[in-house]
Amino acid sequence: MSQLWQVAVNAPLREPFTYCDREGLDLALGQPVTVPFGPKNRQVAGLIVGQSSATHLEFEAKEILQAHPERPILHGELLQWLQWMANHYIYPLGRIQELVFPPLKKESRRGSRKGAIVPEVITKTAPALTTEQRMAVASLALNQFQTYLLHGVTGSGKTEVYIEWIEQALAQGQTAMVLVPEISLTPQLIRRFAERFPDEIAVLHSHLTDRERTDQWWLAVEKKKRLLIGARSALFCPMPDLGIIIVDEEHESSFKQEEKLKYNARDSAVMRGQFENIPVVLGSATPSLESWSNAQTGKYKLLTMKNRVSDRPLPVVDVVNMLDCRDKPDFLPHWLSPLLYEKLKNTYENQFQSALFLNRRGVAPSVQCYSCGFIYMCPNCDISLTLHGKSHLVCHYCNYHQTMDSECPDCKEGEPKAYGLGTEAVENDILKLFPGSRVFRADRDEINSREAMEEMIHLMESREIDFLIGTQMIAKGLDFTHLTLVGLVHADIAFNIPDFRANERSFQLCTQVSGRAGRHGQAGEVVIQTYKPDHPSLVAAREHDYQQFAESELQHRQLFHYPPYGRIMAIRLSGLHESEVVRDGESIMAYCQGLIGAFASLKGSQALGPTPAPLSRIKNRYRYHILVKSPNHQVLNFIGHKVAQFMEKNIKKTKCLLDVDPYTLL
Repeated sequence: MSQLWQVAVNAPLREPFTYCDREGLDLALGQPVTVPFGPKNRQVAGLIVGQSSATHLEFEAKEILQAHPERPILHGELLQWLQWMANHYIYPLGRIQELVFPPLKKESRRGSRKGAIVPEVITKTAPALTTEQRMAVASLALNQFQTYLLHGVTGSGKTEVYIEWIEQALAQGQTAMVLVPEISLTPQLIRRFAERFPDEIAVLHSHLTDRERTDQWWLAVEKKKRLLIGARSALFCPMPDLGIIIVDEEHESSFKQEEKLKYNARDSAVMRGQFENIPVVLGSATPSLESWSNAQTGKYKLLTMKNRVSDRPLPVVDVVNMLDCRDKPDFLPHWLSPLLYEKLKNTYENQFQSALFLNRRGVAPSVQCYSCGFIYMCPNCDISLTLHGKSHLVCHYCNYHQTMDSECPDCKEGEPKAYGLGTEAVENDILKLFPGSRVFRADRDEINSREAMEEMIHLMESREIDFLIGTQMIAKGLDFTHLTLVGLVHADIAFNIPDFRANERSFQLCTQVSGRAGRHGQAGEVVIQTYKPDHPSLVAAREHDYQQFAESELQHRQLFHYPPYGRIMAIRLSGLHESEVVRDGESIMAYCQGLIGAFASLKGSQALGPTPAPLSRIKNRYRYHILVKSPNHQVLNFIGHKVAQFMEKNIKKTKCLLDVDPYTLL
């Protein structure tokens, strides 16, 4: 009897299938293969995950059609990690392999047609390290698993510490991986590493073409480039001799994949490090509360850097209560306080740069008739349309477009007017206040490609921009010598989001945006405009006191058993007919409650819902959520697998997705 293999196939099924080998094929564990699947024997990709010990089968096993010798065999530790991913996130292993291998065959490789992916730079020698940097560098041990949380204030020189650790790994003949949020993967950051590691860097991110991505993947896999810098999906690259994984800005929400495999790259990196027996570093000025808690309990090793490089001071933060700004000069727009205006004026006159942050695109987030109250809504989504330009209305969820009428389409009497504030309106106001100034707006409407981001960075570095106005993309990792003033136009936006992480995200955003100011010779200033000056997130951000915020917020989390004091799983339901979604949601909810009641080991777990999602309809699909809370992951994992089996058998029309450890409940 020929050898039988267990193959994870690229299909929405979690169990592997048994296949037999084919004469002439040289097969091994971890081998990518092609197999016939289903009644029509369509050819699908598969991954050999085990050998079958069966001596007798009740069916005739199909033959493996083809092996792929041009693709690397996944070694045991990497394969074990992928199996952990499939189990933890309750997702088919055969589908996960899509993330491991490049989009094209090896022979399709070609160089970049858009210019160098890694910029050519002049090699620089290592700067002298601060005492805190030297202590951090000396604290890490290679060739053994340990998770390190590097907590350093903005501008403390965390990147230089990363570089020292990478040099140690490369000196031992190992490779290294640095994961950064997609939005931070700028030429600035890549240039910083290239100055120290010329000809050693491969880059993987979503803005590469398939050919570029395939080329960069092979450079890393064949060890022609020993340092891989990439966004979250780079974690799946099967680099040989991997010696260290670094996750920069580990708190960032973009490390959580929201489509298909809903994995958190930070947590998954820690587990890959454990399977490969190598150190994993999580770095941030504002660590996630989960990582901070792990450091406090000793699960992670905490490394702290409290001071900026060269003893540069942290920026002075002023919090302005906008309720006190009602009596102000008429020439100031409604959103601008006298204090922020004066600081913008002084900074401009002294020929330094300012940045204004507002996490809303467009002129205004909604348009309303002040006679009857009518609001322009997207016909496909339960959300208001955003005004762009003078009359262009857009839905940022489904890309629906409409032109604003000159009179209200509902009452035919009132005139629709913009309500709220967006980056486009801020740009227009700044141009009126400072005629002749050079204003650049950085949001997804303006920065929609790698080239556009490079152009913005070049203009800032060459001092061809006076005022930079943007959304969250200007808050992440950018470092400009002459940027001395940062203003948060409306800090309250994030407070009102119905999500248990809202306070944490608000504090992180305020701190990270503030950290862009005064990173070099000049002192930095920050102005935060708010209607809630006593909000704990703002008080802690003003004092640069992460620990104060963390202690307060963790007490709140513990009270309601939210992470890190409990584990949660969101069951996300969507469908074209709301009644069907509700019916299926109630069926799943009844199963969850019955399951929890039937097992004593599930005591302490609870299921909540189904309830409409805060964004209750997107792209004409009604959205409902069920939230499952459990005291630990083992219990949650058991419930999740049982619920997945129930949904596969009983739910036919409603789309159901399990989100383990969700980052947002929207």
